[in-house]
Amino acid sequence: MMDTFFLPHATMGKTDSNPIMEFLRSWKDVVGVPKPKSILIVSAHWDTCDPTVSVFPYIHETTYESEDSTKSHLAKFKYPAPGAPQLGMRVKELLMESGFETVHEDSSRGLDHGAWFPLMLMYPEADIPVCEISIQSSKDGIHHYNMGKALAPLRAEGVLIIGSGGTISYVPPCIPPVHAPMLSWALEFNTWLKDAILTGR
Repeated sequence: MMDTFFLPHATMGKTDSNPIMEFLRSWKDVVGVPKPKSILIVSAHWDTCDPTVSVFPYIHETTYESEDSTKSHLAKFKYPAPGAPQLGMRVKELLMESGFETVHEDSSRGLDHGAWFPLMLMYPEADIPVCEISIQSSKDGIHHYNMGKALAPLRAEGVLIIGSGGTISYVPPCIPPVHAPMLSWALEFNTWLKDAILTGR
């Protein structure tokens, strides 16, 4: 039975090292998760009206969000993992069996940085098939909870499920330096969220 994880993806700066990146690089040794048959990753950078799942059948292209397209230093990042169309169809099947009436398939979208950035550090060999599924920011937490509940059987099928994002997201002009202490409002929210999860609120 595979565990599921909610992980941050590192800031795509010119540096090759920061605390998040070092954690992700040490993933296999520190966390000790067995090598999965495939990976389903929920990226905060793929937002759609309805659940949409990748059924990309080839080696993934590495994609960048439009705001990052002019940053030439990103060109060095490649993650040519194979697609996982069978997993994508299984995801769609499970969601529809659980009452989700509309689930779209996407056969052309490459992996965004919410997927390829953590994976290239965690599994640099890029030999595990990867499927990505979108979030729906227009829907509430119950909607996403039900998605997770519907997809739980994948854990027994050797699929590593990863939620990739962050509890908060800094935006310009308030982005602090990489090694700076967390801003007070971010720390306050992070603490509240942790307590809410641990106490079952």
